[in-house]
Amino acid sequence: MHPRLLPLLALGVAFAATPALAQRGSASPAVAQAQAPSAGSNRILAVVNGDVISRSDVQSRRRLFALTSGLRGTEGAAEGMDAQILRLLVDERLRLQEVNRRRIAVTDEEIAEAMREIEARNGMPSGRLVGELRRANIEPRVMYDQVRVQIGWSRLLRALLGPQAQPADSEVQEALNAARARIGEPEFLVSEIFIPVDDPAKTAETQAFVEDVVGRLRRGLPFPVAATQFSQAQTALQGGDLGWVKADQLDPAITRLVTQMPPGAVSNAVRVPGGWQIVALRQRRESGRDNATILSARQVFTPFPTPLNPQFPTPQQIQVVERARALSGSARGCDAMEAAARGSPRPADPGPIRLEQVNPPEFRQLLSGLAPGRASEPIIAPEGVIVIMVCSRESRNLAEITPEQVRGQLLRDRVELLSRQLQRDLRRRAQVEMRDTARPASAPAERRG
Repeated sequence: MHPRLLPLLALGVAFAATPALAQRGSASPAVAQAQAPSAGSNRILAVVNGDVISRSDVQSRRRLFALTSGLRGTEGAAEGMDAQILRLLVDERLRLQEVNRRRIAVTDEEIAEAMREIEARNGMPSGRLVGELRRANIEPRVMYDQVRVQIGWSRLLRALLGPQAQPADSEVQEALNAARARIGEPEFLVSEIFIPVDDPAKTAETQAFVEDVVGRLRRGLPFPVAATQFSQAQTALQGGDLGWVKADQLDPAITRLVTQMPPGAVSNAVRVPGGWQIVALRQRRESGRDNATILSARQVFTPFPTPLNPQFPTPQQIQVVERARALSGSARGCDAMEAAARGSPRPADPGPIRLEQVNPPEFRQLLSGLAPGRASEPIIAPEGVIVIMVCSRESRNLAEITPEQVRGQLLRDRVELLSRQLQRDLRRRAQVEMRDTARPASAPAERRG
């Protein structure tokens, strides 16, 4: 092994999200071929209050799901979802029609900002997401349309709530008193996927779809990806994140599960009022008691031109390590690290870091020993070199509830309740013609209104 590559090579870590979308540079030729428009892609599958949903719309959403979930080879693994994808597109179309009817504006800049936030959460540089979509033969408008509906619907719900959108101070104080009286009780960090059942005749079909999603989650599909693509709860905007909740804040059937699930587990499909729900238990703790050391840090990642062979590093790789070593010795403060990280494929700010949860332990020990404002030695991984600096370190009780958290939770509960009620009303009033894709185009279609 080259002697200059010895320090900390075994760590090989960095603060960067690694969902399926961020792990690929481009779609494989097989994926691109499978994703080419098929014959009959313009065939009408549904008409929603006069608006058409075509087979091409379903195929495009399926391709988007295949890309973000990391399905390889062909779309065959996702084709069984077409019926449910169509139903979700019908619901989205109803939401978009209502947003437009009430003249709720969503600007292109707001969509662009939402895309940048998605890229940041996935550790991607600005603009990469659109490139990923195009390489996978997905028109960016497919994702733009989905984001537009999510933003517009959320804005519509808050407008409908009006003054009720902001809980009264007395309500906040009452909830605070109740929470403080229950310090020490179990609390759960939960994510959810909610799939509505609008037609009782379709309950079994929807259940089969939800169980299929559960299987994919247990095989490695990232929960936030599935929630963003399929959940009809307002938490879909946050990848299904419900935050920290107590047992009595969940449906009783869900409560029975999360109190028995180990952290990291995904539940079976559970029938709840209005549809089916899947939950993932991320952590558990005692209410009001969660002391932690929180770090603010900056990182500079420099990729190698080719994967590293530690025994035979190339001259270019050695130069990358030497530049990182020079940065480690010269950087003074986090502003200098941010400047050095410009143009890096990974964000300079990885966000708040909870020291106790950093792995591997050797990396946790490194961060624990770094004095604020002092850069680490280069950390060498097969794909590149990282230099890290701790900006600040503080102790916090993360479970200490604040009035702002209570206010936010009360608002989320009201918005979610209104969302489900309004969606049911829109379905009930809608003229939706669902066309049986197994029948020839001239066959009579099923109609509901």
